[in-house]
Amino acid sequence: FNHKPHLKCPFFIYYVHFLYDTCSKVTAGSLDVHPTEKALVVHYEVEASILGEGGGHVLGERKEGQKIIRVKSLSPSTDVAALAKKVVEECKLIPSSRLPQVEHLLYYLQNRKSSPVEDKQKRTAKPRELTPFDGMELNEEAIITQVDDYIELLYEGIPEKIRGAALILQLARNPDNLEELLHNEATLGALARVLREDWKQSVELATIIIYVFFCFSSFSQFHGVVSSYKIGALCMSVVEHELKRHDVWCEELRKKSKSAPENGTLRRDQDKALKKYQGLLAKQEQLLRVSLYLLLNLAEDTRTELKMRNKNIVGLLVKVLERDDEELLVLVVSFLKKLSIFLENKNDMAEVDTVERLARLVPCEHEDLLNLTLRLLLNLSFDSGLRAKMVEVGLLPKLTALLGDENNRQVALRILYHISIDDRFKGMFVYTDCIPQLMQSLYEHSEQETEAELISILINLAANKKNAQLMCEGNGLKMLMKRALKMKDCLLMKMIRNISQHDGATKPLYIDYVGDLAAEIRAEEEEEWVLECLGTLANLTIPDLDWELVLKEYNLVPYLKDRLKPGSAEDDLILEVVIMIGTVSIDDACAAMLAKSGIIPALIELLNAQQEDDEFVCQIVYVFYQMVFHQATRDVIIKDTQAPAYLIDLMHDKNTEIRKVCDNTLDIIAEYDEEWGRKIQSEKFRFHNNQWLEMVESRQADESEPYLYENDNDTADLFYSADGITPAEGSVSPDFFNDLQQQNGDFYHTG
Repeated sequence: FNHKPHLKCPFFIYYVHFLYDTCSKVTAGSLDVHPTEKALVVHYEVEASILGEGGGHVLGERKEGQKIIRVKSLSPSTDVAALAKKVVEECKLIPSSRLPQVEHLLYYLQNRKSSPVEDKQKRTAKPRELTPFDGMELNEEAIITQVDDYIELLYEGIPEKIRGAALILQLARNPDNLEELLHNEATLGALARVLREDWKQSVELATIIIYVFFCFSSFSQFHGVVSSYKIGALCMSVVEHELKRHDVWCEELRKKSKSAPENGTLRRDQDKALKKYQGLLAKQEQLLRVSLYLLLNLAEDTRTELKMRNKNIVGLLVKVLERDDEELLVLVVSFLKKLSIFLENKNDMAEVDTVERLARLVPCEHEDLLNLTLRLLLNLSFDSGLRAKMVEVGLLPKLTALLGDENNRQVALRILYHISIDDRFKGMFVYTDCIPQLMQSLYEHSEQETEAELISILINLAANKKNAQLMCEGNGLKMLMKRALKMKDCLLMKMIRNISQHDGATKPLYIDYVGDLAAEIRAEEEEEWVLECLGTLANLTIPDLDWELVLKEYNLVPYLKDRLKPGSAEDDLILEVVIMIGTVSIDDACAAMLAKSGIIPALIELLNAQQEDDEFVCQIVYVFYQMVFHQATRDVIIKDTQAPAYLIDLMHDKNTEIRKVCDNTLDIIAEYDEEWGRKIQSEKFRFHNNQWLEMVESRQADESEPYLYENDNDTADLFYSADGITPAEGSVSPDFFNDLQQQNGDFYHTG
């Protein structure tokens, strides 16, 4: 707990303190707990003064500081009172009067719940701090007052330059010396000059000098100084050059490896070359690491980052992903993760093999590297093309395997969620262990609130038929339905609704739950909950289901009719009501019950209100299509409503599905009602006639000459008479009507 407060003094104070007396005063400040560690944080203020010969103040300075007191031995069985007493005794910054406060804070730390996942995320937010590399340590200790001597060494040969730079690095690694070095302009100027001139001659020299500037780059206030010497641009050149050198080394090694292995001399040469390569590689990776770390620090400024992007920083970083040094990879992945939040950088990553090279790092034994790699993949997974690449390189089963890893589970879930959005990849989840794991996690939550990512993935995957069957295996559907109804979980019911849309083995399983779902269709329930329950019922097109009994027993007809009024509820709920009516209208008795209740006029009114919404129009027309199949409802639609007139208006709609349903419905109406049959045929003829006219006019405009006819009388315009059925004179050949025969209310050409 011993602590000596340090006063950061200007350079000249080191000399004046021989002439004057100094005094300092330490004032204790606030006391708090560390946000993540088991530690107390003591804030204090140091007031230092230099006294003249007469005792007066010559120079004074104040500095705020903090002391972190770690109590790693603190456990649930620790005697908090005794520990608090020891802390106060050992730490001179805490007065004895604060013993109760210290005891209270230690008690809080003892009972505070720690989150391993959050701690891991905070710890991996940036790469580990650089430590002195091999060959940088000297036996002598650097002294700040001898900086000028070290600068002189920078004008000698390479060995002297390495020694001088290493001594300056010793000083720069102490943050308190940075301002001293900054004031001595010759220091940084000489280092920058030597780096520009000699970096290709000595990897050790380049590494040490860049490390010095890295020490400055660790503090934002010094970024301008580093940039003024153009160190960032120089580091980019260094990285690019070293990567090219590495390619040359690999090529030379490959050529030597092709030599005949039985030749002993060549074999020894090959082993010697391999050892040399490994030594060069270790030194090069030290240089790459310090250079890239400096660039990462400078990239705090987005303008500087843009300059790096223009010099292909993404391509350089992705190439470094081929390396095996884990600390270097942690740094590179951190850098790429930072860059990936900008669209332009993400696009650059898509153009090179970023995902392929990241895939080999999942999984890996280095926890920090794995966590950072997953977070980078998460950023990239927002792009559909990169999601496809992740599936292509086999990341899906690898991510599934990480669902059991508490430290990486959340990130893996989020990436899997993004992949599950794409319909192309939903079916591929069947061939992994993902769905059983997710279902097991869902059951384990039981009464607790379900993870948003977990249920979201299941909702997406349930839209695939094979996935839905896998989810329903055993008592899957029973467990889902029981939990959803008990907790009124809308998201879980949305998943059940997605499962219900598939034909086949899963749909009959819902028969046992029709009553439970119908009982939830009440005005008192939340609209969102009713929407999911109603949507599930609307999907149950099961022939053996007695919908009439369901509607009567749960009195659903009044609810359905009330919800058809425009504005009575959210559009999504009203649309589900229409779909539900279409589903139950398959049953003859149900269709008759709905027709008598006055639902058809309500549907027409809704059609008028929502005529611009194709989904509404299509579903309402489908209800009419279902109802004209049954005698009772067919007569109501044809004779008592204007539904056929609306269908005629919609028969030429721009939407293909609407036209298709309209044509099928009108064909049935024309078959059973002669009057509507003639009107429908007349409208179809008029429409095709207009199309023919438009084609002729278009051809005339294209050819820029009059259309040639054998007889001028044949060029008369095509018009309809006032009744809209009999054509005006000259518009159609009389032979056309002679060839028409009537059958079942429809006209056809005998041609």
